[in-house]
Amino acid sequence: MQSNMSFQTASQSTALEINKVLKNTYMLLSMTLGFSAVTAGISMAMNLPSGAALVMTLVAFGLMFVVNKKADSASGIYWIFAFTGLMGASLGPMLSSYAAMPGGGALIMQALGGTALIFFALSGYALTSKKDFSFMGGFLMVGMVVALVAMVANFFFQIPALSLAISAAIIMIMSGLILYDTSRIINGGERNYIRATISLYLSIYNIFVHLLMLLGVLNNDD
Repeated sequence: MQSNMSFQTASQSTALEINKVLKNTYMLLSMTLGFSAVTAGISMAMNLPSGAALVMTLVAFGLMFVVNKKADSASGIYWIFAFTGLMGASLGPMLSSYAAMPGGGALIMQALGGTALIFFALSGYALTSKKDFSFMGGFLMVGMVVALVAMVANFFFQIPALSLAISAAIIMIMSGLILYDTSRIINGGERNYIRATISLYLSIYNIFVHLLMLLGVLNNDD
């Protein structure tokens, strides 16, 4: 009887911890996405060149390792805002170029809406079904490596059809990662909300960027 009570207490404690991580993750995710939108707007207003965007992306890439290292300390909050702020600002030049296109503003809004729809649909499914998507980890890792190799190759060959295929593949891979990361939180595989936030943030970021690219190409074909 006592062992059953202890088990129930432990289960309740674990459930409360998981719910806390989930709540903190979504709260921090919404704040970092909002902050990225602000820095992207500032970047657009300053009309920063694409070279500046590349530098900010490289610096942000370095900060990503700092965020993971500091995730267990209070300073991790500051580092994740520094990272997401730079990532948002690096989008400025690309957004400015799309905004200058005929119907560019509508394309950006479509990409934002599509990204939100994908995220909420997949997160909602993972939360309600409570399925364990950990089996997808290996497949998603291989997919990312293949996509990265294809991106490097296409940098030299500049094949439009391959660019479309890469963007579509990245959207699918990042969608899978949303299921995978949300599942890890629900099933107790991820107990750190800062690391969980950065994983979901990167998935959302990449879906938006590549969805915008796809919509831009399709719009030009019309």
